[in-house]
Amino acid sequence: MAGVTSFRIGEAAALLGVSPDTIRRWVDAGRLAAVRDEHGHRTIEGTDLAAFATTLAAETDEHSEVSSARNRLRGIVTAIVKDTVMAQVDIQAGPFRVVSLMSREAVDEMGLQVGSLAVAVIKSTTVVVEKLSR
Repeated sequence: MAGVTSFRIGEAAALLGVSPDTIRRWVDAGRLAAVRDEHGHRTIEGTDLAAFATTLAAETDEHSEVSSARNRLRGIVTAIVKDTVMAQVDIQAGPFRVVSLMSREAVDEMGLQVGSLAVAVIKSTTVVVEKLSR
């Protein structure tokens, strides 16, 4: 299994639907863990960002109006539950939690894991997940 993805401040902000300054404030306040990379830039581990996104979603105002162009929601994988044939993949896309049921084989082939960057492509009641490469 490949290493966990880490995100720069701007990438984390885009995934959570906030400004980079908001991410910096959360890091400075100790709400979100970050480390410095070899260039001195702050980065956030995908697993830490996924956990924070989950808690943030619980705080989000359910009446906020956000739209998605063309039903493609870019986000971070926050949970994966697999059995022998099927898998459930949870994606946090800004304040929205999207759940996809797919084959275990598809999850394994895409190398999806908690903290992976992904896009939920929604058509009617079916959710297709595409893993993004960086």
